[in-house]
Amino acid sequence: MALLWLITLIWAFSFSLIGVYLHGQVDDYIAVASRMALAFIIFVPFFQKVPLKQAAVMMATGAIEIAGTYLFLYHSYQYLTVPELLLFTIFTPLYVSLFADLFAKRKPYQLWLPALLAVAGAAVIRWTELSEQYWLGFAYIQGANACFAFGQVWYRHQTHRNPLPHRARFFWFFAGALLVSGAMMLAKADWTLLPDTRSELSVLLWLGIVTSGLGYLAWSYGSTKVNAQQLAVMNNMLIPAGIAVNVLFWGGQVSDWPRLVAGCICMLLALWVSKCYAVPQR
Repeated sequence: MALLWLITLIWAFSFSLIGVYLHGQVDDYIAVASRMALAFIIFVPFFQKVPLKQAAVMMATGAIEIAGTYLFLYHSYQYLTVPELLLFTIFTPLYVSLFADLFAKRKPYQLWLPALLAVAGAAVIRWTELSEQYWLGFAYIQGANACFAFGQVWYRHQTHRNPLPHRARFFWFFAGALLVSGAMMLAKADWTLLPDTRSELSVLLWLGIVTSGLGYLAWSYGSTKVNAQQLAVMNNMLIPAGIAVNVLFWGGQVSDWPRLVAGCICMLLALWVSKCYAVPQR
């Protein structure tokens, strides 16, 4: 759990870094492909040759968990305001619980209480007025949530049958993500919005090497050391962590502290329940 908390904190900084230094200044597709390329490079020294089928599975995991998530996410911005987008990401723990139950061949409704508590806590924090037409955006962001959740659970599921060390697996993981994000960049990028300042390049280096490369490695490794319910809850801890980082380091404002505290209490309760009702690792 300590590792997941650490990565949650690192990822919480990413939202403000992207918003302050990259948004509107660097093309989204170029930024994503650059991050995937940097992350891929740091795992090149750990390359190990594996059978084609095994390599394809690991590449598909990275392509779905990262590239698939971003593909849906960027489309959702066309239809949703930022508050709406954040609101709709709160369903990720439900997808984690669903896929974990399906992989473990359990009935899908077993032990969903922690995930539901996490969703409720995040909803208390992030609930806002919804625009009149948002269903298409809602569908896109649910696609992003499902890709991220499926990738996490699929990686956990592969662990018991994959003898490769995690760092060797991530060569193939990011190879798949880079393949898809690179194709997206070639097809969709605005090449007039290249990173051309020291701050933009520095942020991309941090996001690529630390946040994406080391961050996803640590998160995926940590996900194999907790039960599925704890993993589901931790997916929503990023919301209060992101708010805290924005307030403390970038002077952000919290309009409703009681709602923030109530939501955090609800999610901490979800973590306690997930620990009390842990199921064997599968």
